[in-house]
Amino acid sequence: MTPAKASPNPKMAAPTYAAFGDNRLVAAGPRDDVLRATKKHVDKSREPVLIFEEASGRQVDFDLRGSVEDVLARTRTDAKPGPGRPRLGVVSREISLLPRHWDWLESQPNGASAAIRRLVDGARRNETGLERGRHARNALGRTLWSLAGNFPNFEEVARAIDAREDTRLDGLMSSWPKDVRAYVFTRLEYAKGLEV
Repeated sequence: MTPAKASPNPKMAAPTYAAFGDNRLVAAGPRDDVLRATKKHVDKSREPVLIFEEASGRQVDFDLRGSVEDVLARTRTDAKPGPGRPRLGVVSREISLLPRHWDWLESQPNGASAAIRRLVDGARRNETGLERGRHARNALGRTLWSLAGNFPNFEEVARAIDAREDTRLDGLMSSWPKDVRAYVFTRLEYAKGLEV
């Protein structure tokens, strides 16, 4: 399984994940495919696996106990109780705004939350390719902090990714495990695909 390629409409693409065990890529792609491969890998090797959501670069934990069917069923029923609409993926967080911002939001149809969602969705629709590519590079950076933070030249690699100095990376990562290096280059190609 290889990391997902850039979608023609990245805003509509389903989330993808990447799993690494002992610096080897176990799987990358849609969640269910990654979980199937990861479960098989963990059952066989008994080694810990790190799973990352590729769009954000954040490490995520899945309960891998039981059968593959048990693992997949839990991902579909793990709605956390709380305020809002958890089944829809609504997450409640605190934000700080000036009084004039609250005044404007409170005057909007359907309330402040709906207005903020419309503003965010509009901003996301209007993002340039360079902004989408920057988000993908930032996500890769977050993944690498967890995956490769103690590797030689890590800080230089992180700076090169941020500065879009991709030609320097091959030499900087020469001693890194081949799967991690390949993953970095694949995700950078994905970011470049978003930038066009």
